[in-house]
Amino acid sequence: MTAFPYTLQEDPRPAMGLVVLQVDETIEQDFRQLFAPKACRLHITRVPSGAELTPDTIATMATALAAAAALLPREAALRVVGYACTSGTTLIGTDRVQSLITSVLPTGAVTNPLAAALHACRTLNLTRIGIVSPYIPTVAEPIRNAFEQGGLTVPETISFGEEIEARVARIAPTSIAEAARTLAARNQLDGIFLSCTNLRTLGIIPELEADLGLPVLSSNQVLAWHMAQLAGVPMSCGSLTA
Repeated sequence: MTAFPYTLQEDPRPAMGLVVLQVDETIEQDFRQLFAPKACRLHITRVPSGAELTPDTIATMATALAAAAALLPREAALRVVGYACTSGTTLIGTDRVQSLITSVLPTGAVTNPLAAALHACRTLNLTRIGIVSPYIPTVAEPIRNAFEQGGLTVPETISFGEEIEARVARIAPTSIAEAARTLAARNQLDGIFLSCTNLRTLGIIPELEADLGLPVLSSNQVLAWHMAQLAGVPMSCGSLTA
């Protein structure tokens, strides 16, 4: 064997980390559309999660979150890490999510879809939000409560009443769009939030915004936008631009 000399060279692109649920089939596809490969490096790990999303499975997921985050590359100098679960953040708590991740991984910032959504609403000066959720009431209602505790008015939440994640990933975008239109027709709103990183929402946002004349936000969109802001990476989708 012949030893051959080499040089080391850092990749100058900003690096971001993403903790994705084991059962999520959607967010990685969305992030590939939202971030140009030349704009950043995206490192992804997965956290064990149940086939059903309930308060009990979310509590169990919290115990595995730190170990999942620890699998992200420490030497990548991650500018931000996103925990990709809206309902999980709501029930675990934003502060605890951040504490679990930073306890095992050096990073400049931690965010999640709930914190990102509230930040987006403040940025766009939204105060009355309708929510579309795929989940059963015990998972969907805490999200509404979290928005209200964040200073927003939520006149109505529409839910599909689903708890099987494989089915959530297969809810037709046309059904999601119809739920959003129903919310807008029944309530005086200045924005709509499509909750859940596993819902296929990205492709319907521009059309919904044009039809309803309202900002339409989704879990994946706001998470990508907030991560882009924190990492200094360009991103644009619907009403949000970083």
